[in-house]
Amino acid sequence: MNDPLVLYPALAQVVPALAELGPEAGPLSVPAGTVLFDENAPCQGFPLVLSGEIKVSRHSGDGRSLELYRVVPGELCLVSSACLFRSQPLSAQGLTTKPTTLLLIAPPVFARWLETPVFRNAVLGLFAERMADLTGLIDAVAFQRLDQRLAAALLGRGQDLALTHQALADELGTVREIVSRLLRRFEREGWLELAREHIHIRDSAALRAMAAALHA
Repeated sequence: MNDPLVLYPALAQVVPALAELGPEAGPLSVPAGTVLFDENAPCQGFPLVLSGEIKVSRHSGDGRSLELYRVVPGELCLVSSACLFRSQPLSAQGLTTKPTTLLLIAPPVFARWLETPVFRNAVLGLFAERMADLTGLIDAVAFQRLDQRLAAALLGRGQDLALTHQALADELGTVREIVSRLLRRFEREGWLELAREHIHIRDSAALRAMAAALHA
């Protein structure tokens, strides 16, 4: 397990110190697929990831999902901090994508830590970074064609992808049926071959040309 003070240097100056929190703060180890927090639920604490990864997503009533960002060791969770800042329910779901170990900092402790300038600056810096990420995501969802975004999502994963249509739909914030339709179109063009939970890329150059239109 990684040293929390190495991953999060700002914790060296907070009061109460991490070592003073006791076992209630963790560490907590959970398997992949664990829902750590859910939309519209009260925030139980501020997660500090020591190993593993948390995927933070928004979900719609018709079953669609849109990934907002991921939290890895050394990073902070925007949704959790925003919830604690405003004492409002959580606005997204946090799901572990792999076995994960984390500390869960109680809301009163998080509030006290914010009185430490170096920690408060780290959290505010997180807001700035995540806002830039989310602005890019909004641009992609609102202004870019889905076929171009799908082509971009297929690149950089190698020639053979062990990936379901639903996983791609979740990543792109759309429904599986649309992704399947586009993948079949790509297959007819000779760009890829489809099998059960498997995609073989035959023409990376064609996909790259399609994806390049995102930035044209």
